[in-house]
Amino acid sequence: MQDALGGVQTVLVLGGGSDLGLATARRLVDDRATTVVLAGRDPGAMAEGADSLRRAGARRVEVASFDALDRGSHGAFVERCWAEYGDIDLVLVAFGVLGDQDVAEHDADAALAIIDANFTGAVSVLIPLIDRMRAQGHGTVVVLSSVAGERARRSNFVYGSSKAGLDAFCQGMGDALVGTGVRMMIVRPGFVHSKMTEGLDPAPLATTPEAVADAIVEGLAKGREIVWVPAALRGVMSGLRHVPRPVFRRLPV
Repeated sequence: MQDALGGVQTVLVLGGGSDLGLATARRLVDDRATTVVLAGRDPGAMAEGADSLRRAGARRVEVASFDALDRGSHGAFVERCWAEYGDIDLVLVAFGVLGDQDVAEHDADAALAIIDANFTGAVSVLIPLIDRMRAQGHGTVVVLSSVAGERARRSNFVYGSSKAGLDAFCQGMGDALVGTGVRMMIVRPGFVHSKMTEGLDPAPLATTPEAVADAIVEGLAKGREIVWVPAALRGVMSGLRHVPRPVFRRLPV
């Protein structure tokens, strides 16, 4: 349940081992969150992050096993979370993979692995999560999308298409949630310096996990439905959406 000032108290992070998930959890703890559940495929790998949240002041930090690709387990996972931790004020969907575009465009299994991790797996767990939040009558779902989903680019169209599907699903779900007490916030970062992008050349307007976390907390406070990180990407992507395809193909994107 939220505190008397409307602050988030209990947070569930799906992708609790990710740089973005952990940075956002830390920022929420700074903003009065008291209970954080880090969920991911390797609970042992999240132990250090959990300790950092305790040092930051969280009263309760738990680590849970969650696999986005194990869709048959998602319903039971959601019920277990509510049974063990009570009402959850905020769910952050921060899991995903970048994949290898060069491989994926020639290998259907590789392409589907990216889509399953980023889109299908997210939808599979979002539906029972949101139903459970509807039942409790309040809560916020924050989903990490990407500017890559705004327009498919030659350099990463498999990843981009998976994020485009997730973004569209969450926009529609956000509309369906109006009046329920539950809301959806979509976050569209650009290139983020993180474990996922390590070794890659940064794109213009590259950002950090901490900057994304700050933008998320600001977006929550202002009741935003879509957050761009950095904010300048909103104008950039608005322009790129309208570039004719023959010209777009020649751009170094």
